[in-house]
Amino acid sequence: MTAPDVCQRMAPAMPLGRPLARQPLTGPWRMLETEADAIATPLDLPAAGDWLPAPVPGTVAQALQAAGRWCAEAPPPLHRRDYWYRVPISGEGAHCLRLRGLATICEVWLDHTRVLESRSMFAEHEVALTLSGTHTLSLCFRSLERALRGRRGPVRWKPRLVSPPSLRHVRTTLLGHMPGWCPPVHAVGPWREIDLLPAPARPLDAARCETMARLDGDDGVVSVQVRGVAPLVEGALTVAVDGHEAALACRQDREHGPVWHGSVRVPRVRKWWPHTHGEPALYDVTLRAGAQTLPCARVGFRHIDLDQSDGGFVVRVNGVPVFCRGACVASLDLHGHAPDAQACAAWLAQAREANMNMIRISGVTCYQGEAFHAACDAMGLLVWQDFLFANFDYSVEPGTDSGAALLDDARREVRQWLATHAHHPSVAVLCGGSEAEQQAAMLGAARQAWRQPLFDTVIPDCIAAHGVSAPYVRNSPSGGAWPFQPDRGVSHYYGVGAYQRPLDDARRARVRFAAECLAFANVPCERTLREAMAGVAPVHDPRWKRTVPRDAGACWDFEDVRDFYLQSLYAVDPARLRREDPARYLHCARAVVAELMSEVFAEWRRAGSCCAGGLVWQWQDLVPGAGWGIVDALRRPKSAWHALRQVWQPLQVLLTDEGLNGVHVHLINETAVAQPMRLRLRCLRDGLMPLLDVSREFTLAPRSVRCIGGAELADEFFDFAYAYRFGPRLHDVVHAAWLDGGGTVVSEAFYLPDRSAAALAPPELHAQLQHIEGQWWLTVSARRFARWVQIDDANLQPASDYFHLAPGASHRVLLRADVGARGGEGRGEGRSEEGLNRLASAAIPMGEIRALNAPGPLGYSA
Repeated sequence: MTAPDVCQRMAPAMPLGRPLARQPLTGPWRMLETEADAIATPLDLPAAGDWLPAPVPGTVAQALQAAGRWCAEAPPPLHRRDYWYRVPISGEGAHCLRLRGLATICEVWLDHTRVLESRSMFAEHEVALTLSGTHTLSLCFRSLERALRGRRGPVRWKPRLVSPPSLRHVRTTLLGHMPGWCPPVHAVGPWREIDLLPAPARPLDAARCETMARLDGDDGVVSVQVRGVAPLVEGALTVAVDGHEAALACRQDREHGPVWHGSVRVPRVRKWWPHTHGEPALYDVTLRAGAQTLPCARVGFRHIDLDQSDGGFVVRVNGVPVFCRGACVASLDLHGHAPDAQACAAWLAQAREANMNMIRISGVTCYQGEAFHAACDAMGLLVWQDFLFANFDYSVEPGTDSGAALLDDARREVRQWLATHAHHPSVAVLCGGSEAEQQAAMLGAARQAWRQPLFDTVIPDCIAAHGVSAPYVRNSPSGGAWPFQPDRGVSHYYGVGAYQRPLDDARRARVRFAAECLAFANVPCERTLREAMAGVAPVHDPRWKRTVPRDAGACWDFEDVRDFYLQSLYAVDPARLRREDPARYLHCARAVVAELMSEVFAEWRRAGSCCAGGLVWQWQDLVPGAGWGIVDALRRPKSAWHALRQVWQPLQVLLTDEGLNGVHVHLINETAVAQPMRLRLRCLRDGLMPLLDVSREFTLAPRSVRCIGGAELADEFFDFAYAYRFGPRLHDVVHAAWLDGGGTVVSEAFYLPDRSAAALAPPELHAQLQHIEGQWWLTVSARRFARWVQIDDANLQPASDYFHLAPGASHRVLLRADVGARGGEGRGEGRSEEGLNRLASAAIPMGEIRALNAPGPLGYSA
């Protein structure tokens, strides 16, 4: 059988759009590890040998894990060797082989014929095959180290973040190549789906659909382009949305062949909003050809634009300015990079619960799949999407094949991503990449070298050609005289953080939008330390230090940064405290991060702030330990998550220190409904006795922020911030509470004139357990003000933690199933709500309650 008889490439056009039908090629797949270039063709492969079962979609790392050949503490360097995958396939006649992601240098063989070569982890391919009986499909993932050997070229700077620097020559994730914060887990293998589809029996069996939705006044308009449709007469293919239908027309495209296109109008649609500002309304789009009907997409109607006046960066949704808050995602699945729908939903539900409204996919990571974007649509989470270009000089050497190939791969990658994902209403900002301009400037390149055609023309041209309705930013950060200048455009703000600036730098820097900020070595909860780091002494054990992020080449790490603020804010000696009282040290370490993040976001959300958003670096840890994540690797929230959840509420009261002007109270209503409320302001001595207690009724307008000076509420002078210092300070706590009509606290804020850890009297905590309708509830109360109350339960997970308690107040906490618990139903990524409820009902609560100003823990048990 000659090669042309066996296979042929499909039409030269790249596959564009979302495939409507799937037929996964599930196996059984096997994998063989060989020396680099030891085997040239499948004819040389041994029939027996050390072939391992391999998941597809999946990676080499996952196959080695399943075979018990993976060492998490010292991951093997996968890029040094070749990896062969093979699977038997059978059929008759024409078939389409669809490969949605191959990491990274890959050859595809049908029997002894090579039918495809891929050099990009992010490209999707389709190959037309003619099958006759049984065949063997083989994939060879060639050694990336060998492929990059000898690759050189003039560059204007070499980033320190990535190793090796030659990685810029291929399109692959930087995850696994960033020493100092990311484990060296290399992405190799068929990480995304592989389909083998027979010749279509119905018109839409091989169709791909590209969808765009937009607002036109009060109406919604959905436009579609469909490729790969079997021949139909004009008007036989229709699109329908919410009961409204339109016939599609057909035109011939020189690159893609027949393209069906058209649009349907939906009158008076419900708009899509981020969940903090309204309902994320979605509509189903379906295609029909004769008796065949297939879902095409789910769309939302919204308008997103940027207000960049006066150097600002304000994301507006449906004309409303949105304060964007959330975190940057590293990887929800470091070993596989393609979490399933259940895992995505579980992680993102936790983000929504924290009152996030934006997630950033940074250029150093990996594209997320359809499940991720669909979950963001449904949950009302905006997505800041970097294209995966970061740090490098991507300028093209004139006249070189390698330069032209790099730009061709970039265009293909961007066009395919736009055709597949740009219809999602959650896609809010498209960004060329991460820190390329910053690296150029910081590493000494001349100003004219900071900008690159890839970000200035190549990517914008692709976006314009697709008619995408999300704004574009060429790089993160960018916009100022220096690309990383915080008072212009987009910044990566680490003034409070790595640069060890005082808290008031959050105002002095005049941050406009922080696409990254506030990275600390965040200590996980006690239960994660017991389970995942048993026997590891915090801070100075080498096994602990392996989990603490550091910048490449730096003589300090982010634990040093956290300790700086422990000393400057809490007036404790970190080294002495952790030596003499390790438990107290860890509690202070968790509390100070919660305090820093709360204070910075209170500053940025206040009335009069020029900041329009902040995204914390980062969302989750990649391994258990004191990483940057505000959620640990077992999906347990850390102290930062709980603190941010409180300061990110759509209905929020905040307190800021205005020096000689006292304190200011800031009231935020992000909803579309006016909010009647009562504001109560108190100043307390010894965390108990009110020296000032005033209230006032307000109605807060929709989508508004209001500032009220404490002096306006008091009938006489009171030195709220202890700025005038006429004699000794009389109070130690200022408390502001937003109360609804029934007197329930909607939001509250606290200001301490003295932040030191030893400044307050003991709170005198009390705890009560109740078992109500199969659920455990823990009520914590305090006679005096309690600072940063923390609950450590051996069997259950508190729904809220790291909160303050006003004197005489109580906080009722649901103790729910622990999503990070090992055994049973696994680590929790795919647990059903019913399964979690069963676990919670069967578990017996037992634990301790601490507060920063308490002399010791308070125990409780059922």
